[in-house]
Amino acid sequence: MPSRFAPYKNALQALSNRTGTPLSSLILSFAVLHEITAIAPVVGIFYGARTLGIGERVVSSIAERTDNDGYVQATVRGWVDEGQQWAQRVGRRYGVFGFEKRTTDSVSPPIDTSHIAGDVANAIFAYGVGKALLPVRIGLSLYLSPVFSRRIVEPIRLTLLRPFRRKDVI
Repeated sequence: MPSRFAPYKNALQALSNRTGTPLSSLILSFAVLHEITAIAPVVGIFYGARTLGIGERVVSSIAERTDNDGYVQATVRGWVDEGQQWAQRVGRRYGVFGFEKRTTDSVSPPIDTSHIAGDVANAIFAYGVGKALLPVRIGLSLYLSPVFSRRIVEPIRLTLLRPFRRKDVI
């Protein structure tokens, strides 16, 4: 009896054969590239927003809007809320964005959300732009996975497996 996943397995095996790399390497390559394309833009956008001073203006203009015109505004407002929680979590964990580094036994006071300024606003802005770039990030990760697999992942895998290979005795 054929499996429900047989068409997917066949398609993935064909992709593996076409690219010349094992499927496991392609999946690992996609995962690594997906994370790199998540972190690098957020860091770059954060410092760009900080330099240009646009994070606070954009976040405050979104926070000041009271009309909910539709899906886009609700989505952007959700990204701002998620970004605020993310900035607070990261800021308190690592002592960045103007937060004091929290020890494991200390209880930190809640953040004042009436006015978001400075590095927190830049972090929220960078988080939101990173979320908006998700389709581009996925496409870029898919496109670059075969090359990354052949050039980076496979040489590392083969180097790590070399000591475990059996040597033929003559």
